[in-house]
Amino acid sequence: MSLNLRQIEVFRAVMITGSISGASQLLFVSQPAISRLLSHTETRVGFGLFERIKGRLYATPEAKKLFREVEHVYAGVQRVNELARDLQENREGILNIVSSPSVGQMVIPQAVTAFRERHANVKVTFQYLGYTPLIERVLNHQADIAVTILPVAHPNLEMAPLGSGRLVCICPYNHPLSRRATLSVADLMPYPLISYDRGTPFGQMVNELFEAAGETARAAIEVGSPQNACSLVQAGAGIALVDEFSVRSWPASQLVVRPVHGTPTLHANLVHLRFEPMSQLAQTFVKVLRELMKTQGFESAPLAPPMAA
Repeated sequence: MSLNLRQIEVFRAVMITGSISGASQLLFVSQPAISRLLSHTETRVGFGLFERIKGRLYATPEAKKLFREVEHVYAGVQRVNELARDLQENREGILNIVSSPSVGQMVIPQAVTAFRERHANVKVTFQYLGYTPLIERVLNHQADIAVTILPVAHPNLEMAPLGSGRLVCICPYNHPLSRRATLSVADLMPYPLISYDRGTPFGQMVNELFEAAGETARAAIEVGSPQNACSLVQAGAGIALVDEFSVRSWPASQLVVRPVHGTPTLHANLVHLRFEPMSQLAQTFVKVLRELMKTQGFESAPLAPPMAA
């Protein structure tokens, strides 16, 4: 049997608060009313949602599974409410952006600032996320566009390069490597290397670079992201290979950056839904982002024609 929104609301309130009284306070409804509706809900679904032990409620395994789906429903309701509030405030629109941390530390915030200077009445939401949640946000219509430096292969997503940078070596000031204009993998070998798990995209790139030079990458310190690596290098813990997008989020006075022979080129990729046109706001933001990347010296990439509305 199907549940109506009121039953879902009561079930969620009990799950969140853990009690009939808590749900009553959350929804401003009497406790007997909550109990009756919860009992009716259990009858409709045909299984128990809670076990009552010594006066306390404990969610059943079925209720826990149902709750995960209910939370998805409430996330959608919340987006509807946010949109209604923005329409009431006569905003020009909403632009939801997500990005990987590498471009999210500096490049995207700068682009958002430039975009807002031209479109002050547009509400912008922005988060930087890991690869999987970033892709899920776009697929679930929770983000209009995403920007990531990792390639995306999904039948429902379109990817286009925005700008390019390379993997570079960073070291502290007064480090022996800072005295050289360019480096080779062999030059890196004597020094403690801050690197990444071999199973991650960055870890794979570093290992392939060393293997191509006939060397083995041995990490003295292993980190989860280039941003972590930058922090450790700045603290004097060693040297690291990071993308140029991440380096730009650090003041030039804190790190020495040197090119390394044979390092791969990384692309900042625009990601959006393949079978739905980008909004005018999203297209405008992408133009601002491309201009900013060009100004900052990232190699520009050809602009793919937008899908027709």
